[in-house]
Amino acid sequence: MASVLSEKLTQLVKTVSGQSRITESNVSDMLRQIRLALLEADVALPVVRDFVSRVKEKALGQEVLGSLKPGQALVAIVQGELAHTMGEGVSDLNLATQPPAVILMCGLQGAGKTTTTAKLAKYLINKRKKKVLTVSADVYRPAAIEQLKAVSAQAGCEWFPSEAGEKPLDIAQKALDYAKRHFVDVLIVDTAGRLAIDEVLMKEIQGLQEFLNPIETLFVVDAMQGQDAMNTARAFKEALPLTGIVLTKMDGDSRGGAALSVREVTGVPIKFAGTSEKIDGIELFDAERHAGRVLGMGDIVALVEQVTAGVDLKAAEKLANKIKSGDSFDLNDFLAQISQMKQMGGLSSLMEKLPSQMMDKAKGMDFDKVERDIARKQGIIHSMTLKERKKPEIIKATRKKRIAVGAGVQVQDVNRLLNEFTQMQDMMKKMKGSGLMKMMKHFKGMKGPGGGFPGMMR
Repeated sequence: MASVLSEKLTQLVKTVSGQSRITESNVSDMLRQIRLALLEADVALPVVRDFVSRVKEKALGQEVLGSLKPGQALVAIVQGELAHTMGEGVSDLNLATQPPAVILMCGLQGAGKTTTTAKLAKYLINKRKKKVLTVSADVYRPAAIEQLKAVSAQAGCEWFPSEAGEKPLDIAQKALDYAKRHFVDVLIVDTAGRLAIDEVLMKEIQGLQEFLNPIETLFVVDAMQGQDAMNTARAFKEALPLTGIVLTKMDGDSRGGAALSVREVTGVPIKFAGTSEKIDGIELFDAERHAGRVLGMGDIVALVEQVTAGVDLKAAEKLANKIKSGDSFDLNDFLAQISQMKQMGGLSSLMEKLPSQMMDKAKGMDFDKVERDIARKQGIIHSMTLKERKKPEIIKATRKKRIAVGAGVQVQDVNRLLNEFTQMQDMMKKMKGSGLMKMMKHFKGMKGPGGGFPGMMR
């Protein structure tokens, strides 16, 4: 995620934070490093100039010079200006209109519009409890319509069929009529893209815009585009009344410049950011939290939200009651715990939300290897019979060989898993009583009405 920008600015934060005295000289040095970091991250030159100018004005003000910890005050200014450049606060989708609310997706080919369409549908179903219909007006790209059909099925929303021989306006009209007749809350229209901006593309999408009169027109842009993102954003802004931006591929090895450039050029808020290739890999864009990540300060709020979203509290409470009643912890329970870890998202996704000091300690750790190990453990347990999972003590040499063959692993791998299970079983025995139940009650008490934790509600 914004790797080049993060690495440069994180190092700068470490240097500046330790400054006990701020002078024009070290402020100038800091600004020069910021300028270089932004340019290397492919941030547009006008955006860099404006950003550096604002930081300089505040850095040489009385607020920093009179601070007891001027280094930290400087870091706060940089973070604040980063957030300001990307758009302060959180801007969710506006659905305040007579249903169906229409969302029009636009952007160049390859930006990820089709996948983002399904991700937004999933978000609206899960977070906003809406009935969603998707339709593809892309009659040029081979398999675009089938791709939307497939990802819409993954998202759990309804898909309206269209064909390559149809006109985009005809498709839009039929989909809108269907949405009205079937009481659909939100209609998301995926449009055609091109490898470059052209007059035909713009006229076509302008026609769709005029006919559909969407409440949201979202510009989807690849976060790895860099300088090109600014030119593309300007062209779409001049052609359409954009209401928001969706940044895709934020989990890749991007330079991070697009997040700073497109907001400045379009003047509309960044509403969402793609965080992974999974169908639920999208999150509301919070400029302040994103600025903290770029500066290596982490995003603990997002980390806790990601973990708690993947934790099945009912299953955890059921396990707590089981242990409290004296029932033994078996391999079915062990499998459930491993599965919970996978549902929290990839380890690398969790780690990138930690502050840089904590991430430094994990450098060199092979997260892919850890995740493969988790998958191997699941395979081993799935190769056991229900009786073996319930009574692991019966698993002797011949059973181990059969399980290893079934899971495609070595007997040593089976032994290793059984040893880890025994250690966890011993730990669970020590927790027998009210300890685990108290912990679960504490978690339940912390949960707010929207499923989040206090201080995370927006």
